[in-house]
Amino acid sequence: MARFQERFGVFAECLLTGVWIAIASLPLVTWPAALAAGARHLRRHLTGEQSAGWREFAADFRSAARRGWVVGLAGWAAVWLLWLDLAAVRAGLPGGPLVGTVGILAFIGCAVAGLRAAAGWEPGASWRALLGAAGRRTVLDPAGSLLIVGGFAVVAASAWFVAPLAVPVLGAVTAAAVAVEQRYASR
Repeated sequence: MARFQERFGVFAECLLTGVWIAIASLPLVTWPAALAAGARHLRRHLTGEQSAGWREFAADFRSAARRGWVVGLAGWAAVWLLWLDLAAVRAGLPGGPLVGTVGILAFIGCAVAGLRAAAGWEPGASWRALLGAAGRRTVLDPAGSLLIVGGFAVVAASAWFVAPLAVPVLGAVTAAAVAVEQRYASR
């Protein structure tokens, strides 16, 4: 029974962290910092640190947001480029389906690398270095990357079925990214 309570406690912490991530992402360019703070919170919780709470999450968020907002802005630029790419495909340009497929796959790869970078964030870390290393891991660890893509699919399906469910599920996807990064590091 204690094992069930422990695992359910981790699940509940993931859902709560998803709510925190969603709230911290409301300014729209702060999503990388929110994911980074959420991942760090979950790592602390999993290691049993007593100081794993809202205050520590907020402090990590402030630290990650100092430079993380630039990454958030770049993410929105990537969304805009994808939209532009898909608009060109819908316009019937020659080779459009191939270009659209490549654009979607590149966007998914960037999203996975962004989440992997956030999962490995520590205070004082350079986002540029984190993103470069996460991009390499995204390619070199296809199984882990596909797990994260599956997590994105769960968030999308949750939002499609019942929109408010996407909020807490963000924490589960962040926990999956933390697990993928820990698995990759232990190789």
